[in-house]
Amino acid sequence: MRTGRDTSLIPIYCPLKGTLFCIPAFTRANVKDFGYGDFHDILAGVDEIVKQLPVDNNRVGVTGWSYGGYMTMWAVTQTNRFRAAVSGAGLSNWQSYYGENDIDQWMIPYFGASVYDDPAVYAKSSPINFIKKVKTPTLVLVGERDGEVPAPQSREFWHALKTLGVETQFVIYAGEGHAIMRPEHRADIMQRLLGWFDRYLKPEQTQRASP
Repeated sequence: MRTGRDTSLIPIYCPLKGTLFCIPAFTRANVKDFGYGDFHDILAGVDEIVKQLPVDNNRVGVTGWSYGGYMTMWAVTQTNRFRAAVSGAGLSNWQSYYGENDIDQWMIPYFGASVYDDPAVYAKSSPINFIKKVKTPTLVLVGERDGEVPAPQSREFWHALKTLGVETQFVIYAGEGHAIMRPEHRADIMQRLLGWFDRYLKPEQTQRASP
């Protein structure tokens, strides 16, 4: 988020329903509800921040990694409220993801069935199925060897955006898994993230004044 008075960024963290290591009721609050109740919470949080802080409601961005990357992909398919987005290790297609990842044991308890028995419950929460709604410039980042949310998930989303003419970039970090470990890669992620938000969240007069 950008402040209304200057070009400062205000980072806001929103804990999502389903987050591990929280109380059991919160951890299971998004069972069969991926992208719906948790997305509503994000929008409610943004509304509250805009009320309480000097934030420009027209210059709000969204970012996240892993499930946060998924929620970033989901957000830009559901609303044009966010002016820019950065998705890290995101998940675009729950149906294809079921057969790609190394940790699929958790999925049946949350979706209620395998993708082969109830594909519809996976489809309704897949950002790729709403991809034609996206207008938000989106930067997509992922580790090459990510086994938890494999790189094809990010590539599928980026490829769709590129095909549909939405401003996007795609970066794969060689040799990295789900957690980016090499300092130079972490630094690159931060540089790209801040650059992306500077590009799309700065006021036009500030952009013109920048070298």
